[in-house]
Amino acid sequence: MIIINSSVITATEILEDYAVVINGDTIEKLLPMNEVNTEDYGNVINAKGGYVTAGFIDIHSDYIEGIIAPRPTTIMDFNIGIKESERILSSHGITTMFHSLSIYKEDLFGHKPVRQPDNVDKLIHAIHRTHSEKHLIRHRMHARFELDSLGMVDTVKDHIENERVHLLSFMDHTPGQGQYRDIEKYRHTMKGYQDLSDEEINKQIENKKEMNRLSVEEMETISKLARSKGIAVASHDDDATEKIDFNEALNTSISEFPITMEVAKYAHGKRMYTVAGAPNIMLGGSHSGNLNAKDAIMEGCISILCSDYYPPAMLHSVFKLHREADYPLVEGFKLITLNPAKAVQMDDEIGSIEAGKKADINIIRLFDDYPTITECIVNGKVVSRYHYRID
Repeated sequence: MIIINSSVITATEILEDYAVVINGDTIEKLLPMNEVNTEDYGNVINAKGGYVTAGFIDIHSDYIEGIIAPRPTTIMDFNIGIKESERILSSHGITTMFHSLSIYKEDLFGHKPVRQPDNVDKLIHAIHRTHSEKHLIRHRMHARFELDSLGMVDTVKDHIENERVHLLSFMDHTPGQGQYRDIEKYRHTMKGYQDLSDEEINKQIENKKEMNRLSVEEMETISKLARSKGIAVASHDDDATEKIDFNEALNTSISEFPITMEVAKYAHGKRMYTVAGAPNIMLGGSHSGNLNAKDAIMEGCISILCSDYYPPAMLHSVFKLHREADYPLVEGFKLITLNPAKAVQMDDEIGSIEAGKKADINIIRLFDDYPTITECIVNGKVVSRYHYRID
């Protein structure tokens, strides 16, 4: 297979009027178009001047929950949900998805059966089975462990031991710190999820504050087990530099959604990968009033964008940064390709367009300045193809 007439975005530059040669599931070489004879190739894809990038790697997204549970009390078939999700995800250029499943003692934000421990466990097993079944994209599991979920420790360890988990993060959604350090914003969020009185919310806040949490020793044990399996460990909603120091002692290498610019800069200075949500770029800021991702990227202290809950944001945030802030496309695409690949230790195989790596590739064309994935290729096979038309 060969992709011709493209602008290839590598990890360092944009190669204009180039071709990408694919041999089996691997990128074989990059060639200037004046060196290409298309008759040498059986399958020729004409990018028509579009961009060619590495496939997007999304290391934090709970999108699968919405596919499987389209209504709060409705649970659809897990296997169907995964297969339907990957068709959607590939259309947005996401070739590797870390499904981020929350492991809670209880779900404070309303009764969601999809987040019940037994359903989370079934979904983890279903994601793991995709590795040996027909599938379109690379499915991986991101276990988000809430620190008060003491009864789930053995379950998480079992999933790690049996290689069903590929990224581990520690979360603490206690009101008054982290994402919800502003109690009033926490109240507002709770009211958005549930019809509760102020008195009922106050009671929930106090109950949450009094819950027992994982000890430092238990966190160290789980973190050490994950790292022994080559699994990266992340912290979540870091709101103070002291938390970064604590996480560094746990050998945490990723800081997800740092709350302030100061914390993001501190984590970046500690050589941690720092993650922000691509929807933050699309919305012009955090929906909860925390760090502005665009500002942090321009300050050089955010290294990864994830879709969080909105897959289209991966592609559109990169072009929005380019249009509105003149942020280089090469650097923008690294936020959703090479940098996340490095963070989860997959950059030896995927994350950039270069000879020897897996052929996970997107072809992107602009239609009236609207970026569109026209072809998505995983392991050298076209898994989705779209073309806009005018009748």
